[in-house]
Amino acid sequence: MGRVLNIAPVSRIEGHAKIAIHLDDDGNVAETFLHVQSLRGFEKFIEGRPAEEVPRIVNRICGICPWMHHLASNKAVDGAFGVTPTPVGYKLREMCQVMAHISDKILHFFFLAAPDFVLGPDADYSVRNVMGLVKAAPELARQVVRMRQLGQKMLEGFAGRAIHPVAGVVGGFAKPMIEEERKELLCGARELLDFSRYALDFAITDVFAKYMDAFSDLGGIKTGFLGMVDREDGSLRLYDGKLRLMKHDASFVDFEGDDYTEYLAEHVVPWGYSKMVYAKSWDEGFDMTLTAPRGIYRANTLARINVCDKISTPGAQAALEEFRSLFGRPAQQTLLYHYARLIELIYSCERTIEILEWPEITGSDVRAKVVPKAGRGVGLVEAPRGTLIHDYTTDENGCITSANMIVGTTHNIAPMNMSVKRAASALIKNGVYSEGILNQVEMAVRAYDP
Repeated sequence: MGRVLNIAPVSRIEGHAKIAIHLDDDGNVAETFLHVQSLRGFEKFIEGRPAEEVPRIVNRICGICPWMHHLASNKAVDGAFGVTPTPVGYKLREMCQVMAHISDKILHFFFLAAPDFVLGPDADYSVRNVMGLVKAAPELARQVVRMRQLGQKMLEGFAGRAIHPVAGVVGGFAKPMIEEERKELLCGARELLDFSRYALDFAITDVFAKYMDAFSDLGGIKTGFLGMVDREDGSLRLYDGKLRLMKHDASFVDFEGDDYTEYLAEHVVPWGYSKMVYAKSWDEGFDMTLTAPRGIYRANTLARINVCDKISTPGAQAALEEFRSLFGRPAQQTLLYHYARLIELIYSCERTIEILEWPEITGSDVRAKVVPKAGRGVGLVEAPRGTLIHDYTTDENGCITSANMIVGTTHNIAPMNMSVKRAASALIKNGVYSEGILNQVEMAVRAYDP
């Protein structure tokens, strides 16, 4: 009989998962499973709640990206009630969402992913972590911690909370911005932009060049991609836009979030609680085998970089052009998620500055009038981990009668399983493996920032 190698828990991810690698009698990989066994249940227990309460509930779905759930939920309730936020309220929401991306990207690349690259994938696990990074590169670690703290403090100072926010409200935003706040935020955003440029330069010089072979091979698969783009020019968008579903040959279809059920479907496997989403519009069904995957696409940073035609801010656009000159479009290498993440870090900082420099950002008209009613609304934003969809239906009293949510990581459950199998099959031969090899299998998961 073969044996099973269990990696439990998968370390340095924002959640809980384990990997089971099934070996055959010869010690080669027969099958792998990425098990996600946490059941959340939010879709059911918000039923019957007044819809305006829900954005303050679903921000508990994720403590790392609560702003994305909070604002996607507000957008869904806006749609159900038929209300359009005021321009100022809209901009304040977008600013908070994009600012939240800044802290998240710093967290993932430097705290969770960087130990594999700075210390090496074969380093002992007792030092291959953020504390080991502090010892190996104390000046870098000090700057990283200060920059992430700055991003969180900026959100907290303006909106009251960086985690589990309540400042977004149906119809807009809870409070206007005063000029003193604008100046302080602008100063912080410019400092973060300087750091984002340094972070990409550091990664290109000290990480990506050193590990280019791994970027080409580890966990590599060929899939389609899903991400949000501007309705007019196809540029990268994080807060509002249309969805673009791209096949591996770069052909694509665009659609509005309200129509997602015409293009995407959900599948459940018996060995995990997480839904798997696939492109039913490709008329290929669901199959995540490595040889001929059907309907499988990926979300998150690499997907967004692939599907957008351009990026509207100058520094990020320059980085995108360099990226595409090296890897083409769409780029398929799994570890390129890290590269794409740092391009988005620059965009998030530049976009925050753009919003803060909008002349009307300190306007007082931050919320439109809201009357609860029966309806359906789909709230759509790009979370760091991928496209986030909140779909609510309300009754005549404005209470939730049904809800469906597709969170960012859900899009990547099937691709992560494929990447794990690809990595494990390439690295484990004839029953020979090491801690460093098993960590490289984990690295294929970490790239997706699940």
